[in-house]
Amino acid sequence: MTKHYRAYSVIKQKTSETNSPQNSFDLAKVEWVEVAPNKTIVATPKKTYLIAPNTDKCSSLHKFFRDRPTNLIKGASNVATTRKLLDGVIAAAKYGVNLDIRPPALTANRWVWRLAGAYHLTHLVPCLLEKAAQGFALTDRFILAQWAREKAKEETDHDLLALQDIHALGYDAEAVVKIFVPPAAKALMDYFTRSVGDDDPINCVGYSYTMERLAMGVDEEYIQKVEVLLPSNINATRCLRVHSSVGADAEHIEETVEMIAKLTAKERDRIIRACYETALMCFRTPSGGYINDELLRPILNQLKLDKTL
Repeated sequence: MTKHYRAYSVIKQKTSETNSPQNSFDLAKVEWVEVAPNKTIVATPKKTYLIAPNTDKCSSLHKFFRDRPTNLIKGASNVATTRKLLDGVIAAAKYGVNLDIRPPALTANRWVWRLAGAYHLTHLVPCLLEKAAQGFALTDRFILAQWAREKAKEETDHDLLALQDIHALGYDAEAVVKIFVPPAAKALMDYFTRSVGDDDPINCVGYSYTMERLAMGVDEEYIQKVEVLLPSNINATRCLRVHSSVGADAEHIEETVEMIAKLTAKERDRIIRACYETALMCFRTPSGGYINDELLRPILNQLKLDKTL
């Protein structure tokens, strides 16, 4: 979705020659999910594999897992394996997306555009998570209901950080977010809203995990690169810092993984697939391509608080 969503792991194909998958894996400790036709993610407590039919060396493994499209341990899962599956499907989504089209270089104008996207990605989240909590409670799924309520509290007022950042850059923040609705942010929020409104809002867990996990690709070095592009002595990275590896997302991720590992196999399957779907939207080129700086500049000039500058 944006340049700062970096790949945080590489899925390696199982390339060792073998006559039987049992020789390569202890199947009692392995979980796997078919997230797309001919694309299966296999996880052990220590490694993740993408099994796909694009190499002769993994043909026997592909056939084995193709004939067994999904196998999640019944009852509580291993936390380490759950983490590997969740992260594996996110990395698999990146692996399957055409990344030849690179986003344009970040500029101060494009940073305002991204802040508008951050606003739209956070504005309705607390309300939607509260709705999800109610849906989980109605079916006596109290672990999920508690998780959603806690997430709603954690995400409260994050939209205000984006508005503060836009205002600090000298723009009418409310007008900016009204005019700028990045298509990628809209697509993601539409997916999240549909997930919450479903009879079973479980997909919202996969969406939430994916967004927080991808935020871990934003480190202090990247934040400093953004700050160099902005006017000196201006703090316009509040929202970015909160949604980064220097914020609280790392702790939140671990809590979510531990919660997911306690769920049923059916619930975990839904969450893992939702992770994959969300990640695909994040990594794909936005519909209509990337907005260019020349188009942004005249619009932003009209939205400055002091138009004489």
